[in-house]
Amino acid sequence: MGLLTTGLPLSWKEILPYVDYIKEHGIAQFLAIYNKAKHREDNLFRWGDEIEYTIVKFDHESKKVRVCLRGDEILKQLQAQAEVNDMMGSDNKTLWAPELCGYMIEGTPGHPYGALLACFNMVETNMIKRRKEVQKFLNDDEALMSISFPALGTLDFTHPPTKIDMKNSFGKSMWFSDEVIHQGHPRYTNLLRNINQRRGEKISINVPIFKDEKTPWPFTEEFECPEAKKNAKENHIYLDHIGFGPGCCCLQITFQAINMEEAAWLYDQLAPITPIVVALSAATPIFRSYLADVDSRWDVISASADDRTAEERGIKALKNSKFVLDKARYACLSCYIHETSQPYNDIKVVYEDKIYQKLIDEDVDEHVARHIAHMFVRDPLQVYKERLEQDDENSTEHFETIQSSVWNNMRFKPPPSDNQSIGWRVEFRPTEVQLTDFENAAYCCFVVLLTRVIISYNLVFVTNVSTINQNMRVSQKRDAVLNEKLQFRNKLVRCEMTPEGKRKIPDKNEPCFETAEMSVNEIMNGDGKEFPGLIPLIFQYVDEAEIDVNTRDTITQYLTFIQKRASGEISTLAHWMRDFVQRHPKYAKDSHVPDETTYDMIKTMNDITLGTKECPELLGDFKSKTERKVTTAVCRAEAAIVAAHEKSVVS
Repeated sequence: MGLLTTGLPLSWKEILPYVDYIKEHGIAQFLAIYNKAKHREDNLFRWGDEIEYTIVKFDHESKKVRVCLRGDEILKQLQAQAEVNDMMGSDNKTLWAPELCGYMIEGTPGHPYGALLACFNMVETNMIKRRKEVQKFLNDDEALMSISFPALGTLDFTHPPTKIDMKNSFGKSMWFSDEVIHQGHPRYTNLLRNINQRRGEKISINVPIFKDEKTPWPFTEEFECPEAKKNAKENHIYLDHIGFGPGCCCLQITFQAINMEEAAWLYDQLAPITPIVVALSAATPIFRSYLADVDSRWDVISASADDRTAEERGIKALKNSKFVLDKARYACLSCYIHETSQPYNDIKVVYEDKIYQKLIDEDVDEHVARHIAHMFVRDPLQVYKERLEQDDENSTEHFETIQSSVWNNMRFKPPPSDNQSIGWRVEFRPTEVQLTDFENAAYCCFVVLLTRVIISYNLVFVTNVSTINQNMRVSQKRDAVLNEKLQFRNKLVRCEMTPEGKRKIPDKNEPCFETAEMSVNEIMNGDGKEFPGLIPLIFQYVDEAEIDVNTRDTITQYLTFIQKRASGEISTLAHWMRDFVQRHPKYAKDSHVPDETTYDMIKTMNDITLGTKECPELLGDFKSKTERKVTTAVCRAEAAIVAAHEKSVVS
């Protein structure tokens, strides 16, 4: 969850005197990167995924399941194995990193995937390998699961037990001990401390509760905590700690574009897709063991990382703060960055005028400059005493400390200063993690192929930025994939090119600006009228490509699965979980999920994950054909692409 650096982390009060200094040097570092990389045209398309996992521990005798705080211990074993592989000259097929909570761990492929479609044959196998690597270090009653744990904050939800200390803890939570936060790196506890200190009060999250037959209505809870009494809303599930947000797991996908312009284009065109994927991947319907009236973690994680002061939230008049900020730093994007998308930037963007002008004076593209200046209205939350002085030409640490702690649904990533082989990248961030490796691979396949379709056909999906923000709110509703309508382009539009080969800026009054209310099914599979659907467009692209039978079969399985989930033929995980709870004999139809119900559900979910139990209502009858490695012919083709790239760099 952001930049990991060694050193002594400073508290918010200790950071305050250095805020302007860090921003000044962060911008200097960005300018150094920008000036070195703005004309790069020689990068290969690469991509990779990040999956966050939860470690759980089953108490079969008591029929209770808890999160297991062995993440750091297991991470050290995995990283030790990676170091041995490096010394032996063996290839690391997977990489591992810590996450916010001690029961979490993040896994990625050891190397990014290439441009060839045959690479999709490797994705699921690599995900399976990740699970097996962790399982070697688990006890018989433990499991690695790609889920958001539904009983966070309930009584006795961790193993080993943790102590609640509202008076002396940083989080001051009634339910979530600071001991649950990852203890292997000071960054995470410090992030919790600094968010609360900057905010001036502890985190406050309200999730609408699902009203069942016997749910007390109005739904209220009795709290002794004064802040809870003040902030808890009627008919809502109240949460009060950062762990309730980033403590939920997700799937993120990063792409390397061929240059900065293409990265900006993909950033903009994928942004309207993010709410669709939120609805399609819905997997978080339970918070603190209560059924919620939402299916996604997005707004919860946004509120959990909200460091805005009362003045910035508009609760008090501005006195000590510079701006009123209408969003938390974890939120939907506020502006497009490609010049062709500017007619659709219809909401006010707050930014640092001084920083914007500095970037303009240094010949940074005005739209990129506004994006960076808007990002820099946020203050740094992670600063290390030993790292205050930086070489701005060769370090990006001050830039990244802000860039990496502004968590939007899309992220525009400049090349790193310490690795010349990595170019301009775009990160697709909204996807809820799925239960099985097949599902996670399918979502990766869909998003990555959509980037190829957008580039190959020069497609335009941008709508007003305000429309994306509204769609993000709608897409989190219960069963949004089945019942809600999202604003989306109802006609296929291609971006026109100028005689110089540049993308043409559209006139906002042109017909291509039209949108309509469409269901997720209509967006994905076509409306039977003018819009063909995203999946049929991808199939068209695949049909035009020269690929082997195995690759075609793999892609077809993944895309057909996504089609069926969009149509409702296959349930989202959120729908399946809600249905499981409501059918369970221990559930009293009062919105509260008993421990035994949670135990049975998580145990069943683990069986599905391991393939020991079939679940056609969630997965259909798909059996993917995935391989540990691509064929020799494909390797030769990939090597030829790399060789051509290296030759062009030399010349």
